[in-house]
Amino acid sequence: MITTARDGDVLVVTLDRPDRRNALTLDGLDALETAVADADAPVVLLRGAGPAFCAGADLDVVADIDPEDAEPFVRQGQRVARNIETADSVVVAGVDGAARGGGVELALACDLRVATDRATFAENGVALGLFGAWGGTVRLPRIVGEGEAMDIALSGRTLDAEDALRTGLVSRIVDDPRTVAQSIAANDERALSVLAARLRDDADAQTQERREAEAFADLLAHADIVGS
Repeated sequence: MITTARDGDVLVVTLDRPDRRNALTLDGLDALETAVADADAPVVLLRGAGPAFCAGADLDVVADIDPEDAEPFVRQGQRVARNIETADSVVVAGVDGAARGGGVELALACDLRVATDRATFAENGVALGLFGAWGGTVRLPRIVGEGEAMDIALSGRTLDAEDALRTGLVSRIVDDPRTVAQSIAANDERALSVLAARLRDDADAQTQERREAEAFADLLAHADIVGS
C-alpha cells in the first residue's frame, strides 16, 4: 500500500493502491507514518500511484467504524498528518490527479504542495454528512485564508490546478513534481531541516525571532563559507 524508492537525495513515498484511488486504511496510515519517520533523505516526495493522488480515508473502513471508535480513528489520521508536518525531512506533496478529503489533508500537512495540470482538489465530505478531520479545519484556513477555506469546505466544490494555485493551496503547477523535490534537495541538508522548522513555527513573534537567531548561529558554526 505504501512503497518507497530513493532517487538521489529524494525519497519518493508512493501511496500505492491505485484500484482504490490510493484510499487509506488504518494499516495504510501507519505505513505512511513509518515511511516518513524513517526517511533517510533530506527531501521526501509524497505522490500517488495511477491517476489519483489520494481519495482520503477508505470509505469501506469509515462505514464500518462504530461511533465510539470514530474519535480514535480521527486521532490516528491527525497524528500521521502532524508527524508529516514535523518531519526532519522537507516533505513535498506532488499532486498529479485527484486529491479528495483526507488526501487534501495529507497534502496540507506537507511543507509545500505542487501540482500538475491534471490535479484536482476537493474537501467533499460535507456532501456525505462529514468533514475532513485529519487536521484540515486547522491547516486549510492557515494556508489559504479563512474566506477561501470556508468556500472550499462548505461548498465541497472541486478545484482544478489553476484554482489551487490562485488560492495558495499549491505553490506551483509543474510537469513533474519530482523536479521540484530534486531542486530543493540540491541545497544544504542541514539548512533545509532548520529552515523548514523555523517556517513551521507557530509560537509568538518574539519567541520565533529568538529561535531564528539561535538557529542561524548554530548553522553558521557549521557552515563552510568562503568570503569574496
